[in-house]
Amino acid sequence: MNKLVTGFALGLIVGILYAPDKGTATRRRIADKGNDLKDQFADFIDSVASRFEDRADDLEEYVHEETENLKAESI
Repeated sequence: MNKLVTGFALGLIVGILYAPDKGTATRRRIADKGNDLKDQFADFIDSVASRFEDRADDLEEYVHEETENLKAESI
């Protein structure tokens, strides 16, 4: 996944650099695309973190339930 994103970003930048635009327009487009990629990466990280938090909550609940079950069986 990481190589795909890197390859995409590099191809995008090379394509923009060879486009027949003025330098200021090209630099603005590169900056805009960079900001878009940064936002997409931040969203991706947020979704991964959210999934880990959900799994941690599920695991914590499971451990609590199993502890309660073991306590009930030992009585």
